[in-house]
Amino acid sequence: MSERQGSKSPDIYQTNRFRNAYKKMSLSQQRAVDDVIDDIANDPEIGEQKQGDLSHLRVYKFRISKMEYLLGYHWDDSRIVINLLQLGSHENYYADAKKAARVDKKFIAD
Repeated sequence: MSERQGSKSPDIYQTNRFRNAYKKMSLSQQRAVDDVIDDIANDPEIGEQKQGDLSHLRVYKFRISKMEYLLGYHWDDSRIVINLLQLGSHENYYADAKKAARVDKKFIAD
């Protein structure tokens, strides 16, 4: 799909919502998330593209210990930018994403 060898690395930005969720994690969890962000930077199309109200969002699922986490991001190929939008467990993830969709779209546009 999207082989990025030799390409410019994407600029990565994060919402306050993402940053706050990240800060609440333990150091070992943060390291695991850092690895996931590296994976996304190497292949921005790795996450599942959502549809409908969340069509701006790609979600990458991963595990830390036995817990499943989701990292929501937006990949803008024309600007080579990844916007990290949301991080959390599966519980209420999509409901929270729908509530924040308007704010996320404004963040992406800026």
